[in-house]
Amino acid sequence: QVQLVESGGGLVQAGGSLRLSCAASGRTFSGTNMGWFRQAPGKGREFVASITWTGFSKKYADSVKGRFTISRDNAKSMMYLQMNSLIPEDTAIYYCAGGTSEGKVAVSDYRYWGQGTQVTVSS
Repeated sequence: QVQLVESGGGLVQAGGSLRLSCAASGRTFSGTNMGWFRQAPGKGREFVASITWTGFSKKYADSVKGRFTISRDNAKSMMYLQMNSLIPEDTAIYYCAGGTSEGKVAVSDYRYWGQGTQVTVSS
């Protein structure tokens, strides 16, 4: 089992940056593929980025490619999402997720979920 807690959300102006963190507890984090999802008001939850347990393989949604960077620190049981050049369309609740196979982008493919952190980008 892996428990996940997100932090780092907030209000930022368009063009700004935020760094989201995901703290994991449980004995299997270092061997768990992880990802970030987001859910905007009135929309479904969508894939943002994923990272394999080694950190070597990463995948991004086209909408964030070149602006967001996913990373992890297995020694600290932490995962991060560096978000740069934020736009109003990035406004959403961001969720940390884990327990999946490499390269998966569907919500149903992930076993573990955090409670989410709100990111609001003002224009």
